[in-house]
Amino acid sequence: VYLLFQGLRQISRRTISTASRRQFENRVPEKQKLFQEDNGIPVHLKGGVMDALLYRVTMGLTVFGKANTEIFMLWYDVQRAN
Repeated sequence: VYLLFQGLRQISRRTISTASRRQFENRVPEKQKLFQEDNGIPVHLKGGVMDALLYRVTMGLTVFGKANTEIFMLWYDVQRAN
């Protein structure tokens, strides 16, 4: 058991120490500037096309879910009345 533990420890050290470290540029100031500018666009749409698509899909699913619930409730009431 001790040898197994030592082997795992060596593998974990090697994996951590030899892992490639990517350097990412800090884009937070750019995003802050984009979202803080006063251009009349709602904040949930300032991210571009993907934000608009995500917003529309979310609203569509919400409206569909609400309509589906109302239809089910109406159907249930009709079934119960019979």
